[in-house]
Amino acid sequence: INDSEGHPSSSHQTLKGTSKWATSLENLLEDPEGVKRFREFLKKEFSEENVLFWLACEEFKKTQGKKQMQEKAKEIYMTFLSSKASSQVNVEGQSRLSETILETPHPLMFQKLQDQIFNLMKYDSYSRFLKSDIFLNHKKCEEQEETSPEAQTAAKRASRIYNT
Repeated sequence: INDSEGHPSSSHQTLKGTSKWATSLENLLEDPEGVKRFREFLKKEFSEENVLFWLACEEFKKTQGKKQMQEKAKEIYMTFLSSKASSQVNVEGQSRLSETILETPHPLMFQKLQDQIFNLMKYDSYSRFLKSDIFLNHKKCEEQEETSPEAQTAAKRASRIYNT
C-alpha cells in the first residue's frame, strides 16, 4: 500500500506539518513552513524579533572563518542586542554586552542569550501560537488535503450532480 506520493505507507509514519509542530517548539523550528507560520504569528504579537534572533544565532553557529564570524556577530549585535538595535530582543545581561566581544567571536558566543529567547518563546508565545487562527487554519487545510482520493472523487461527483 502506498500513500498519495507513492511512498510505502505504514502505521508508524512520521508526523508531518502541524502535528509535528504541536509536539515541540524544536520540531516547529526545524520546519521551514513552521518557522514561516510562527513568524507570521509573532509579527502579529509584535515579537517577531525573537524568532529572527534565534534563527540568526543558529546560522551564526555554522559560520566559518574569523572575518565572517566577526561580520555576522556584529550584524547580530547591531540588529538585536545593541541599545540602538532595530529589532532589539529583551534578554538578561544585555546591558553588559559590549561591542568588544565582537573582536574575538566564537560559535557559541550568543548561546546563553539564544537559550533565553528560546525559553521565552517556548513558555510564552509557542503555546499561544498553537491556539492561534494561523496554526488552526493551517491544520484544517492540512487535514482537508489528507482526505482520501476516493472521498475527493465522491465530493467532486456530488458537487457536479448538485451544481448542475
